[in-house]
Amino acid sequence: MKLSFYGAAQCVTGSCHCLEVNGKKILVDCGLQQGRDEIDNTYLPFNPAAIDAVLITHAHIDHSGRVPMLIKNGFTGRIITTRLTADLLSIMLADSGHIQESDAEYQNKKNKRAGRPEIEPIYTVADAMRVPEFLTTVEYGEVVEVCEGVKATFIDAGHLLGSASIRLDLTEGGETRSIVFSGDIGNVDQPILRNPQFFDGADYVVMESTYGNRNHTEVWSYTDELAEIIDETLGKGGNVVIPSFAVGRTQELLYFMREIKDQNLVTSVKDFPVYVDSPLARSATTIFCGDLTGYLDEEAIQLVSEGEHMFSFPGMNMTETVEESKMLNMDNVPKVIISASGMCDAGRIRHHLKHNLWKENSAVVFVGFQSPGTLGRHLLDGAEKVKMFGEEIAVRAKIINFQGLSSHADRDHLMEWIGKFKAPKPQHVFVVHGDSDVAPLFADTVQDMGFTAHAPLYTEEYDLITATKVAEGYTPEKKKATFVAEKTSDAFKLLQQAMDSLTALVRRSKGRDNKTLNAFTEAVRGLVEKFKF
Repeated sequence: MKLSFYGAAQCVTGSCHCLEVNGKKILVDCGLQQGRDEIDNTYLPFNPAAIDAVLITHAHIDHSGRVPMLIKNGFTGRIITTRLTADLLSIMLADSGHIQESDAEYQNKKNKRAGRPEIEPIYTVADAMRVPEFLTTVEYGEVVEVCEGVKATFIDAGHLLGSASIRLDLTEGGETRSIVFSGDIGNVDQPILRNPQFFDGADYVVMESTYGNRNHTEVWSYTDELAEIIDETLGKGGNVVIPSFAVGRTQELLYFMREIKDQNLVTSVKDFPVYVDSPLARSATTIFCGDLTGYLDEEAIQLVSEGEHMFSFPGMNMTETVEESKMLNMDNVPKVIISASGMCDAGRIRHHLKHNLWKENSAVVFVGFQSPGTLGRHLLDGAEKVKMFGEEIAVRAKIINFQGLSSHADRDHLMEWIGKFKAPKPQHVFVVHGDSDVAPLFADTVQDMGFTAHAPLYTEEYDLITATKVAEGYTPEKKKATFVAEKTSDAFKLLQQAMDSLTALVRRSKGRDNKTLNAFTEAVRGLVEKFKF
């Protein structure tokens, strides 16, 4: 009974953990790594065909974005998640495939001119469209048998529509253990979503730590403060550009915009237009307006029951085509533009930033976490100019970090979440999904609360029966974020996976007797001599 860490180990993205029970391998999440966190998205550090099941905590790409790649490379098992996460995956993964195809096409034009090799996307839209074939859906509170000796229970994590924390009850060789994966723990008192639910006991816990070193700025009223920013900017004749995740955050913003309009909080341009420029956001909003029984908070349920549309108001527009998107920057009417991606590393938002960053009367409002290495983080860190589409753009617009609006629990609420575990009290808490300077710090905080905790490294392995580390992890060299890879043969990809397995075996060999180690060393040297060229 073993746990391995294949992502989000002392970094914020790329969540991927593997359980081995009764000879079966179960992944919890399989996400893309983004921004500075990115290690290598082009292959997986395990054999996809050897994975028997995948549990997805929620639909965000840093938790689900490599699932199509898993299938493309031989996975044939089940993917288990909540009903609404499955609905969101159907649109989000297709969108991710489209972005990667587009990035590859753009890069190949440059490579052709430079005489460089052709590249290919990690996966395509067609690959993403296969995911529903493998999906099994569950509702909150339902117990599902994953495989022999493994049962899973999903509860509401309060982070995104359909998001879940997952408890797994494991039995192997007469031994029983329980482990909880937090997924991303939601903030409290958010519109639309319910507050996070809690488990109260487990032998082990794997928990996120995105905001493990700080609390959110206290906001008296989201609508009042957002309205003030809009009122000031539009009054100067500028645009308010809001980079936003298409799923979850955009719908929250529309909820606030409806309140701002209903309460007439913007007076400088009373009938100001709001544009949602993201085909993915348009599709996601349709899902947010579907059957949400068991997923909404009480206020949202009340709105729906009274026949109100949570996201509809005068002046709200959703663009669809590229031509409509371009026209937004040719129209001089002051407006609010909400566009993806939330960290500004892809999508239509980059075009809106190109046309507005240099304008002193405009404002760029960040409403979510910006991972290190992303364009969004560069802007928040005070960049005076940025390079976009081969052009240098001066940053003169007002850059605003709307910190109070976050879908992640802050430090105090993370502490409250882990503090609920009392019966049984966890033997160990693994702190993941936090920057390298945050996750270890929050692990110390958890230790101060009376738990045993640490922040594991990439490829670290832990024996859940003996409660001991059986293989050391390591900190991979950070690479520039990219969604494309040089074309490689399937045989070479298998060689890369075998190399990862060999590396893990070497780490597990620490402490073996000298005779075994010497024989192992000679075998490796023999391979090197046989195949070197």
